[in-house]
Amino acid sequence: MFITGATPNSVRAVTNIKKICEGHLAGRYSLEIIDVYKQEEIAEKEQLVALPLLVKEAPLPKKRMIGDLSDTQKVLKSLGLIQ
Repeated sequence: MFITGATPNSVRAVTNIKKICEGHLAGRYSLEIIDVYKQEEIAEKEQLVALPLLVKEAPLPKKRMIGDLSDTQKVLKSLGLIQ
């Protein structure tokens, strides 16, 4: 997950995705949080346009979700956990 420091939107996004992962993927996920203010080169390399941004890399297909991830049903659907 790419965030912009401790902004309210970034804090909500981190809280929401941790809650979703623990509630639906406990022990079966890996979450890396990258603050683009501290690692600007990664933001440039990944060509990030909007933040916070969650990138699901596995299983394929790769998916990107932008925002504070407060719509749990939408996030679960994007992660392929519900239909």
